[in-house]
Amino acid sequence: MAAHPFDLTGKVALVTGAYRGLGFAIARGLAQAGATVVLNGRKPEPLNAAAMALTDAGLHASTAVFDVTDGVAIKDGVDGIEASYGHLDIVVNNAGIQRRGPLVDFAKADWDAIMATNLTAPFLVSQAALPGMIARRAGKFVHIASLMSDLARPTVVPYTAAKGGVRQLTRGMAVELAQHNIQVNAISPGYFATEMNRALIDNAEFDAWVKKRTPAGRWGQPAEIAGLAVFLSSSAADYITGQLITIDGGMSVAL
Repeated sequence: MAAHPFDLTGKVALVTGAYRGLGFAIARGLAQAGATVVLNGRKPEPLNAAAMALTDAGLHASTAVFDVTDGVAIKDGVDGIEASYGHLDIVVNNAGIQRRGPLVDFAKADWDAIMATNLTAPFLVSQAALPGMIARRAGKFVHIASLMSDLARPTVVPYTAAKGGVRQLTRGMAVELAQHNIQVNAISPGYFATEMNRALIDNAEFDAWVKKRTPAGRWGQPAEIAGLAVFLSSSAADYITGQLITIDGGMSVAL
């Protein structure tokens, strides 16, 4: 193990969906630990602004603009990272979307979009990164799962199904890739104060329920996920693989 096991100096990390929310918080945490972070998203303007916020703070960051639901674009993007830096060591599959509604009339197009972004995209991005990692016999994948990977509530059935798939994708990849010295783990966030949850935060009844239901008595803040992502990306986690680690202020263990 390295003298400083949480030090990511010299590592290159790709974070999908990284221009805001949990993705940006994770990217900043990885960069603060010494990694060069490549922020991914579909929109160049906010992505460039996010990368500039990191570089202005003296951190190493760049961007890779591609749609994580487009297999060709993903391969081109990952190949570009490999060509620019010579290696890609860490992949954080964070990009995700949410669409809420009753199951009885949930549109198939919305189901397809949720599956494409939340489940198929981590598979495709990981697949594109694997050849280089296998050749180097080293790599880290961190998938962003959800409390909904194990629990459920009304109006988010497709999201729950997709995030349950991320849990099993993590386990399957871990078992197959361990022989190549590649570790695959997932972070399962509870309720965090992010843009994607804005409608829930602004709903006074739901906000009160989250605070009452969570032993910590509050929503998580995006920066609070960064340390776990750094740990799972570092040499400190070289013998940890196939795990889903929950970060939810105690919600999942409370009655």
